[in-house]
Amino acid sequence: MSQAISPQAGLPYRPCVGIMLLNPAGDVFVGRRNDVGADAWQMPQGGIDADEEPKAAALRELHEETGIRSVEIMAESTHWLDYDYPATITRRSFATRFRGQRQKWFAMRFLGQAAEIDLGFGHAEFDAWKWCDINALADLIIDFKRPVYEAVVREFQHLARSPK
Repeated sequence: MSQAISPQAGLPYRPCVGIMLLNPAGDVFVGRRNDVGADAWQMPQGGIDADEEPKAAALRELHEETGIRSVEIMAESTHWLDYDYPATITRRSFATRFRGQRQKWFAMRFLGQAAEIDLGFGHAEFDAWKWCDINALADLIIDFKRPVYEAVVREFQHLARSPK
């Protein structure tokens, strides 16, 4: 029996960034998506604009999605990480041009106060946010993104410890 090939298989991956934002206690920022029926949490992420460097895209996306600017970049992922869009979202506009996302991840330390966090800034993607333990992160994430999140946790785990 032959396996059906996804119509997205021949499409490129969308170049994106992801941000693991850590508070001083070492917990990770997650936002709840406002466009998914399930209780779907994720770290801030988004596309890289034409002629934009990944680091600049990460700072821009973080600000657009959370209002946050008070950060220091602590690390950049060694590799780009990919995930494919599942069949359940292939009808959305972005999924007609791309098979999934190829992401460069950045670990950042939040240096501001909670009052700086504004989910209504720009175009709101999240309707709630919270800090979570890095070891609980993968369990909060929608299934198709879980392998990427597990890889990000492995790479940045050491940064989640509170600095002395």
